[in-house]
Amino acid sequence: MDILGLSTSPSSGGAYALILNETDGKRRLPIIIGTFEAQAIALELENIKPPRPMTHDLMRNIIQSFNTFVKEIYINDLKEGTFYAQVVYDNNGETLTQDSRPSDAIALAIRFNAPIFVSDHIIDEAGIESDPQAEEHEESGFSEERGTESPAEEESPPASSKESRIKMLEKNLTTAIAEEDYEKAAKIRDELNRLKS
Repeated sequence: MDILGLSTSPSSGGAYALILNETDGKRRLPIIIGTFEAQAIALELENIKPPRPMTHDLMRNIIQSFNTFVKEIYINDLKEGTFYAQVVYDNNGETLTQDSRPSDAIALAIRFNAPIFVSDHIIDEAGIESDPQAEEHEESGFSEERGTESPAEEESPPASSKESRIKMLEKNLTTAIAEEDYEKAAKIRDELNRLKS
């Protein structure tokens, strides 16, 4: 995975969405992280060096002082909306793993120029498809003046309220992705998964 960027909105309450993008694919994975972790990632991505080492810089320095380095990070699990990750590192030729929050693992991966991997089942469950043609098609169903659905869509309601809710959420998800509001997209994705399960 590549880091596509960090996204926030006024209603986020200080949280950010870290957006990972498939290197050879169209899916994106938004992960909600805190302000401090977002700052640690952004500073390193922008090559901004603070006057004193921040927490993740200190972690890198300690790891390197033991002749060790981070080989990769692996986001390996998703339980009740919480992502889990492992930092895979080399300790004098021995491969070891350490449990971590994805935000901390990614902050370290950037500092070691280590690759980021995500388990297939997590991408299948929580990934968001990024398809420009589908986004154009969905956007054409909305009126620019009113910001509402077109009359053709209003005339054919779904069979049940649950199906109606799912269809509405799927449209909102496509709109959120098109507007690059990944925090909103992550919340909608979680609600869709809850309704479908």
